[in-house]
Amino acid sequence: MVLAIDIGNSNIMLGGFEGGKLTFVVNMSTEIHMTADEYASKITGVLAVHGIVGKAVSGAIISSVVPPLNAVIKRAVQILWKIDALTVGPGIKTGLNIHCDTPSSVGADLICACVAIQKIYGSPALIIDMGTATKMTVVNAKGAFAGVSIIPGVLMGLHSLSDRTAQLPKIGLEAPKTVIGKNTSDSMRSGVVYGNAAMIDGMIDRINEEVGLPLPVYATGGVAHMIIPYCNHKITMDEHLVLKGLYVIYNKNI
Repeated sequence: MVLAIDIGNSNIMLGGFEGGKLTFVVNMSTEIHMTADEYASKITGVLAVHGIVGKAVSGAIISSVVPPLNAVIKRAVQILWKIDALTVGPGIKTGLNIHCDTPSSVGADLICACVAIQKIYGSPALIIDMGTATKMTVVNAKGAFAGVSIIPGVLMGLHSLSDRTAQLPKIGLEAPKTVIGKNTSDSMRSGVVYGNAAMIDGMIDRINEEVGLPLPVYATGGVAHMIIPYCNHKITMDEHLVLKGLYVIYNKNI
């Protein structure tokens, strides 16, 4: 089994690939101050809860947008399976050309998603990754990273509403029945769900206008399933693009 690990600002996602197929995905919260030993214990516990114990891991690869955790998670993998995990970064082969001012600044998660799109769906394409931030990445007709728009994430906006106002409550993220809310909670849900959906639709229109053609659109990330169904554009959901991209990159480097 090959283990793909995506370290995000809010969550760490682990996916296991066997025979080229993604056979399981588990999540745990990102804890910046935990040690490698603590993460090894946490990973073992999460895998056990999901009934994934005793499987031999032959290789591992990590993408991360939290640099302080790179060495920590790599050490945790070494403790558990006695293997050295690959890390997406300088020196690793991705097969992706990056057309931007500072290629080294492009996040590993964006690189992995682009690699997955090119391998699975082809290009050109627009990728919407909805996590802590919402990122809209363009892959050009030659399969190269052409650029990205980064927007405050859905949950970031939701939490700001309640944390920074005296009278607005904490709410869950479900779409209300109507756009025009009749109570405070539904009014907030409308703004967050329908507002983000409308923002995505508007950005798709602007990006298509800028590139000069309608791009196929794909969505991934932990919040996407809550917002994408309310968009007007045709958008294909693929929840685990980053993990799939990690697996493609792993096979390019062994």
